[in-house]
Amino acid sequence: MSDSTPSNKAAAQQRVDQISAFQAEVGELEQAGLLSVEQDQKVAIAAYHQDLKQTLSRQFDVDLSTDSKQLSRGMQIVSFLGALALAASVFFLFYQYWGYISTAWQCVILVLAPLLTLAAAFYIRKKEPTGYFAKLVALISFACFILNLSMLGQIFNITPSPNAMLLWGVYALLLAYALDVRLLLAFGLFCLAGFLAAEMGTWSGIYWLGFGERPENFIVPTLIAFWVPWFLKHDRYHGFAVVYRVLSMIGFFLVILILSNWGAISYFHWPTNIIEGLYQTLGFLFSAAAIYLGMRMRWQHVMVTGNVFFALFLYTKFYDWWWDWMPKYIFFFLIGLTAILALLIFKRLREVQIKAVQS
Repeated sequence: MSDSTPSNKAAAQQRVDQISAFQAEVGELEQAGLLSVEQDQKVAIAAYHQDLKQTLSRQFDVDLSTDSKQLSRGMQIVSFLGALALAASVFFLFYQYWGYISTAWQCVILVLAPLLTLAAAFYIRKKEPTGYFAKLVALISFACFILNLSMLGQIFNITPSPNAMLLWGVYALLLAYALDVRLLLAFGLFCLAGFLAAEMGTWSGIYWLGFGERPENFIVPTLIAFWVPWFLKHDRYHGFAVVYRVLSMIGFFLVILILSNWGAISYFHWPTNIIEGLYQTLGFLFSAAAIYLGMRMRWQHVMVTGNVFFALFLYTKFYDWWWDWMPKYIFFFLIGLTAILALLIFKRLREVQIKAVQS
């Protein structure tokens, strides 16, 4: 194979899709009489593509057909549900029989459970190229690690601290990058965001378990997470950059949305209406900026997330302004008109983008 050999599964799948699209387009052009390919060339091209697809399938376990893609999605869903079910099973198994086990054996089980499942995940990943079973066992290992720290803390009467979330987050990220598990990446980001938010809460003088009472504690962690893929490239990890950006945007905009409606829980000691007005304005500005950034960088996931939250902020304001005094049929009629106006705006932006690409 040439130097353009894909370096990861996502690139390999894209290459296979390009081959399928090329073959379909050549067939259409031949039927329309616009292209004529000699039989020898056609056979050589088909043999090259077949050899390339088989090689990519062996190395990266890519899907060679639409039906195969659908089955892969089904396997992903099943493995996700199975991992959650098995993790819950391990959790309840511990609590069901925990009191019948001596303290020494409790410690041995808690230490060995995450280590053994971790070793099993790497062993299965080496033997089974698709990675579905390895990811499933990795999620169980993460659940065992959470139980490890939680229950060892209870056994030895260790004072709870946010450091547990730090360790959970680091372990989840290590598993995610080692075994290419986006779900574990999401869990790791949640844990690390909780740790940073708790630390920021303690800096402001509150007990760390109360960090959720001040949503502003999550602003800095979400901003950090959003820009991680910008400074650390994730070309080898399919979908990791999307997870970073989308989850951080959801967390950030939820904080803004909460504070735009309940300003009393803010750190600012200002009148509530001023705090809510400030965050409402920031919500519109940042969601509009996300839409622009998504279009500029061609990050569709960023643009879609920005659109969703811009609509949420807009409809929330409509509700505050009009719901109590306006007839409901007029209220929903105005909502529909707003949606039509948004469609016209996006249609115009799409036309401008198409012209820019064509030029």
